[in-house]
Amino acid sequence: MNMRESHTLESAISEYRKLATVAAANNAGDLNDERLIGELASSHDWTEQGAQQLVELAQQYGCFFLRNALALAIALDIEEGKLGL
Repeated sequence: MNMRESHTLESAISEYRKLATVAAANNAGDLNDERLIGELASSHDWTEQGAQQLVELAQQYGCFFLRNALALAIALDIEEGKLGL
């Protein structure tokens, strides 16, 4: 991963941490999936379907698996996958 990719990833993590905090607010600290999906769609340029799949992927696979998938996608220079999300 080059410096640009590293900075982009760190920026996305920081942005999504803030978003997760907002999505958990007013819900006794538990993540509200629908609110998170809505925020991703309205404020982060995701389609509703893309936001829903993003949240589901994170919940189903977790950071260990996805970190390795990200590293492989970067190594293979895959910017957008077959789904085109």
